[in-house]
Amino acid sequence: MDQTNHFFNIGYGWLCKHCSAEDAERQVHHAPRSTSHSDGKVNSGLPLASWADSSRQALTCRRCGIEETITGGAGQMSDKFRKI
Repeated sequence: MDQTNHFFNIGYGWLCKHCSAEDAERQVHHAPRSTSHSDGKVNSGLPLASWADSSRQALTCRRCGIEETITGGAGQMSDKFRKI
């Protein structure tokens, strides 16, 4: 899994680490203790991060507003996802 300081790539988009952790914590406290449906997948209800502008060098979380510039190795990854 590719990640930056504030986002991680789930193969088809980027999720905010902070919002994902918040949702996971909420699910632990409010979900029934059943293990019948634990497939380990990321909650699809989380909004994917979006590119901050057309240069695609910064991601922004649509939910909490955190933004991060992609540099180095992660910047090379963004070129791969630009074509999708």
